[in-house]
Amino acid sequence: MYDDRDTQFETNVETRFGVSRRDFMKFCAAMAATMGLPKGADAQIAEAITKKERPSVIWLHHQECTGCTESLLRSEHPTLDKLILDIISLDYHETVFAAAGHQAEAARKAAIEKNKGKYLLVVEGAIPLKDGGIYCKIGGQTSLELTRECAQHAAAVVAIGSCASWGGMPSTPPNPTGSAGVGEALGRKDIVTIPGCPPNPYNFLATIVHFLTFGALPAVDAKGRPTFAYGRLIHDNCERRAHFDAGRFALEFGDPGHRKGYCLYKLGCKGPETYANCPSILFNDVGTGSWPVGTGHPCIGCTEKHIGFEKPIHALADLKTNPPTGYPRIVEEQGTGATLASAALVAGVAGLAVGAGMKIAGNLGKSEPKDGE
Repeated sequence: MYDDRDTQFETNVETRFGVSRRDFMKFCAAMAATMGLPKGADAQIAEAITKKERPSVIWLHHQECTGCTESLLRSEHPTLDKLILDIISLDYHETVFAAAGHQAEAARKAAIEKNKGKYLLVVEGAIPLKDGGIYCKIGGQTSLELTRECAQHAAAVVAIGSCASWGGMPSTPPNPTGSAGVGEALGRKDIVTIPGCPPNPYNFLATIVHFLTFGALPAVDAKGRPTFAYGRLIHDNCERRAHFDAGRFALEFGDPGHRKGYCLYKLGCKGPETYANCPSILFNDVGTGSWPVGTGHPCIGCTEKHIGFEKPIHALADLKTNPPTGYPRIVEEQGTGATLASAALVAGVAGLAVGAGMKIAGNLGKSEPKDGE
């Protein structure tokens, strides 16, 4: 039964987020599940989102295509963009800002001054380092200067997308601008990275919700990636994994194996060496198959530094886990049992009489006699 607190909570949720209490709690449960949190964490998340002060976020853009922002704001999920903008206080973002020029820069500096030591710095895009970083400037400052200034008083720094995480597309050889990820550019190892081209919106939002709920960013791996999202190989959760184990592979785009949904390993899929949760949470909430491999395209390994944008798309992945010792062929002949001729051949090779061979053939398939029979 509802009490007054339930009614107030429901009213607050509907007023602030424009969603029903049920949908809001489903969202909180999804966030808890995404992060692998224990039972009851959804209630903690709901309380943090509705009661705690929204964290201030400074969002910088450098060398990138703005795809990371687009994946957040143009998601098919009907409430995701609203939840993002209502869970955080987005105080500086060049793409969504109404202000421009001096007004935008003044807003950024005011937000930093007001929230020193408490705001989150989100960086999208690679940072050019060559020739003093002159190849990307915002408000008269180079990307490197601007990022250093904003990172100085940030509670935490989050690199969103492959470009900010490790250089991405701009850093591919010959890398004429000397592009690098945020951690390398700042010389810091405490940067939380959310790679992907683009990354899944839920991975970013879950990271921010974790910070809001528990006052700390989630556990990360050696590359700074949240382990809840990048702790397992794509290969381990892929819906085509059974075909890989059985040795059923698409050999060309559009061939019978490709049309039947066979494994894309031989077409260059990098899932066996790429860590991400793409097959688990999918993209844009449009149902099954809404991720690259699900639509018939090999994974390119965009969440890995030396795979995405560097390793040729047709090159075979390096297996991180050992497949079974033997594969059945794609089409296995059905057994028909021993023939008289084959039994006779066995008898001849073994030096047995033909009669004995026939006896063996006659006994094939019969159960062994029990003791005393």
